[in-house]
Amino acid sequence: MFKIVTIVGARPQFIKAAPVSRELRKNFNEVLIHTGQHYDYNMSDIFFKELNIPEPDYNLGVGSGYHGKQTGEMLFKIEEVLLQEKPNWLLIYGDTNSTLAGALAASKLHIPVIHIEAGLRSFNRKMPEEINRVLADHISTLLFPPTEVAVKHLKTEGLTNNVHNVGDVMYDATLYNMEIAQKKSTILKDLGLKEKDFYLSTIHRAENTDNKDNLAAIFKAFKLLDKKIVLAIHPRTKNKLIEYNMSDSLENSNIQVIDPVGYLDMLILEMSADKIFTDSGGVQKEAYFMKTPCITLRTETEWVETVESGWNTVVNTDSNKILEATAKSYNDLPYENFYGDGTASKKITNVISYYKGQH
Repeated sequence: MFKIVTIVGARPQFIKAAPVSRELRKNFNEVLIHTGQHYDYNMSDIFFKELNIPEPDYNLGVGSGYHGKQTGEMLFKIEEVLLQEKPNWLLIYGDTNSTLAGALAASKLHIPVIHIEAGLRSFNRKMPEEINRVLADHISTLLFPPTEVAVKHLKTEGLTNNVHNVGDVMYDATLYNMEIAQKKSTILKDLGLKEKDFYLSTIHRAENTDNKDNLAAIFKAFKLLDKKIVLAIHPRTKNKLIEYNMSDSLENSNIQVIDPVGYLDMLILEMSADKIFTDSGGVQKEAYFMKTPCITLRTETEWVETVESGWNTVVNTDSNKILEATAKSYNDLPYENFYGDGTASKKITNVISYYKGQH
């Protein structure tokens, strides 16, 4: 049977893999490799349980570390699995070190690569994710950009063959899981929250966590917000606040710190928050799906459609801009769905089935 090896390693990839694996396994033999890039229970195991993702066939247990060491170790271990499994294709998601390691390992062994979420660009080459996604796109045989903007980026770089905009698999996942979340999640009750009576925040990117001034500016603004802010704290952010002697930033009465939550709870928090403050690409997009205004704590975003439509405001870490964006009215904003019809996973499987016959 036609065999596809899928590489996942980080929270957003688990979410994307859930709807795609469901469809792939109807027609193909899928072997799932978890690199172990996210290994904490709240960042990894809980997603496999909640989203009914099959248990990984391989868990490489790479863990965290400097980019070169982490990527190199993944490359070595993925190559070993590929030599053993001899797949027809390799499938990768997004822009993490797991993505790049998978693409490189496959290309050296002449295994065609499928890249889901191709063509995204922030045009900030200081972001490790930007390097990863550009390289992955140029290595890949089959490209699935989630939007028309992503298609244009690929075309600009000379990538026009085997490019298919089928929509966004994260939208598939949101639609599929929203109903389940509304039935199962008790997160609002557990945290004593009321709908639209709080803000939600996630902070994890290196440009914020590794910069003391940026973190200080974010928390300065948080202290001045007019509503409670629920901060789902990433382990990296927690460690950096301790390193910078800034732990007291979390002791402010209007900040409610919680550990990272599962996907179903996160959907309910995103839907129920009045606004979301984040540096996560996935959370920006989920905020848009939920029609919850988003304030992005970065200098740019790859999800330009959300900004152009007015639902997302990019403020970097400027305290004043954060407060201005919070005070802005988001009522009566036009809403357009840029991300497909919720059947991207099915379309991806159909396209792979077509190409299967060509190889």
